[in-house]
Amino acid sequence: METELDKAFKQAYKIASETKVKLPPDIMLELYAYYKIATRGTKFKESSSTHSELRNAFKMNAWMQSSNLKEDEAKKMYIEIVEKYLK
Repeated sequence: METELDKAFKQAYKIASETKVKLPPDIMLELYAYYKIATRGTKFKESSSTHSELRNAFKMNAWMQSSNLKEDEAKKMYIEIVEKYLK
């Protein structure tokens, strides 16, 4: 059963995905880390895409800094950032 938090998270993700606003890189990394934890937990899997090693290192660092969060906490943090910067 989908909770109110799940609905709010999905709505925030939709807003973030469709925005034309260019957010600062540190905010984008926070969104990335919170999204990954909210949707996949704390098991980080490095992307096998052709992104640079530096980019992957920044992603890994952002994830590690947030890895103490529970999935619901990460959803709340994600929603807060979207509300602060994109609404």
